[in-house]
Amino acid sequence: MLENKLEIKNSTELAREEERISKKKAVEMFEHNVLDSLPSGKFSTLKYIHKYLFEDIYSFAGKIRTVNLSKGNFRFAPLMYLEAALDNIDKMPQSNFDEIIEKYVEMNIAHPFREGNGRSTRIWLDHMLKKEIGKVVDWSKVDKEDYLLAMERSPIKDIEIKYLLKNALTDKVDSREVYMKGIDNSYYYEGYTTFKAEEL
Repeated sequence: MLENKLEIKNSTELAREEERISKKKAVEMFEHNVLDSLPSGKFSTLKYIHKYLFEDIYSFAGKIRTVNLSKGNFRFAPLMYLEAALDNIDKMPQSNFDEIIEKYVEMNIAHPFREGNGRSTRIWLDHMLKKEIGKVVDWSKVDKEDYLLAMERSPIKDIEIKYLLKNALTDKVDSREVYMKGIDNSYYYEGYTTFKAEEL
């Protein structure tokens, strides 16, 4: 159980409230054009997104994790190298689709936060795509299992994730519908399926 500001002791209840509150904040972020003035592809922007989504739930919102993390057999960047990894990611080029996805993959490996990395980083990715190439991912066109497998393999070979996301690109960068589907799918990939973003 993660310590939380809501003082919830039950993991199912916490997951439900985390989804409801952070989805509501994600909708707010879109409706108030919160990200428009922030630089694309920078860790400072990802920190801002994470804090915005989770500050009402966790005291660590927007703060670099202080523990080592792994998922299955995969270990994310060790703490001792995390800040250096984030500095390097900031310096990576992002002038075309391939470079942007390479940066996204590296940020996934870094996994800078204790919780909420996937959801925050997908918003960060779309912000970068929108600013740099005038496209976003229509996440409703990305199959969950294909995506998770492609991301798992992406540190060794990123061709699959590039193929999947390239085929889901749209130029509807200001579409509320595309954004809402993206928020719902981001949570679906993480195992949350309770609330529809548009209903909050």
